[in-house]
Order: sequence, then C-alpha cells, then structure tokens
Amino acid sequence: MGRLEGKVAVITGAARGQGEAEARRFVAEGARVVVADVLDADGQLVADSLGASARFVHLDVTDATQWTAAIGACVESFGDPTVLVNNAGVLGSTPVRGGDEAEFRRIVDVNLVGAYLGMRAVVEAMIAAGGGSIVNVSSVAGLRGVNGMAAYSASKFALRGLTKSGALELAPFGIRVNTVHPGGVATPMLATVGDEAFADRPIPRRASADEITNLVLFLASDESSFSTGSEFVADGGSTA
Repeated sequence: MGRLEGKVAVITGAARGQGEAEARRFVAEGARVVVADVLDADGQLVADSLGASARFVHLDVTDATQWTAAIGACVESFGDPTVLVNNAGVLGSTPVRGGDEAEFRRIVDVNLVGAYLGMRAVVEAMIAAGGGSIVNVSSVAGLRGVNGMAAYSASKFALRGLTKSGALELAPFGIRVNTVHPGGVATPMLATVGDEAFADRPIPRRASADEITNLVLFLASDESSFSTGSEFVADGGSTA
C-alpha cells in the first residue's frame, strides 16, 4: 500500500518542475491528484501521463473564482480533497531602491495571496473529508533576506505567518498546515542561476526536485500526524 493511499490532493504549479515531481510521486504513492496550473498544454500532458488518477485543471492562483472551480472539479472527479500543496510561485528582481511596484505586487499576489486563497477555498471540503494536510512551499528566502529580491523574500516570510495562523485556526478540524523551505532546486525557475551560486554550501549543489518531494510527501502523509505550524528546511545546509 502506498504512503498516500486514499488521499485526494490538489497541487498548484504542477505542470512542470517541483510541482510535477510532486504530482508524479503522489500518484505513485496511491493518491488521486488534481494537477493545477496556468500552463494548460504542459499540465494536460502531465495529467494524461498519470492516467485515471490525475486530472488537469486550469488555475490562476490569484483568482478566487478559479480556486472555487478547481476545488469543485476535484470534488467532482475524486471526492473531497485531503491534501493541498500550495506549490505555485514566481521569482523576480525587486530591489528596494528603484524597484517596480507592479512587479512587487505580482510576486506577492502569486506567492502569498494565492496560497491564502487556496487555503480558504479548500477548507470546507477538507473539513467534510474529516481533515487533512496543507503544505505551503516557502523557501530559504523565507528564513533570511535575499539582496535585491524584496518581494520574493517578503512573500516567503509572510507565508510562514499565514501557515502558523492557519495551523492554529484549523487544528480543531483535523487540518495540519506546515511550510517547506527548499534552498535552490534544479527546476526551470532557477534555470538562469549558475551552479557556482551553491558552491559554498555544506552540501555544495542544488537539490533535485525528488529530494524536496520526499519532504512534501512526508507532510502530506499521516506519518507527520503530530506536525503542524512548523517549518521543514531542505537547503543543503545554507542556513546553518
């Protein structure tokens, strides 16, 4: 029996990279998965390759109406969701000095507001399912500042606060909420960042998407039943 047997999961940003790795592993572990993304063609290919255990749903995480539709599609296809992985995120340069306000708001909208809208949209169905697990994918940038990336770092710090508040509010309903803090993963988001950026770490390389997925899988499963409101770090020792 798989570690997620009987679970129903919604994973955002699942058309490629980290989210795709999570979707594939979740299905392999027995879950049924809604692959949610704005990249329709890529997302549909992922869902099709996973067979009857997956369905693609178009989802702009900044749109509350689309969130309602995505959760409805999940319920229709697989039943009430028991896992939500808020994986969708964007990266960008937003210096404090001379930074662009529109870019700052765009990054915060996706990385923070999108996660909030997802939690709000899923909670009633998750309560109906008897509880579940919400995994918010933050970053090491949510544990320390990043020069020139004020919006990204601020959004990832704020995601920790959202997670802790959500953990307190939702615990009576059997819903756990935790953050994962990767530190440099070999995905398209960091395709323009050279390997030399990770050379001074205790583990001097990027993580693979599968390495981070192992941590997300643990939090989605019942193995982490005593964990809520906590940060789980996989950064090669960069915050040590």
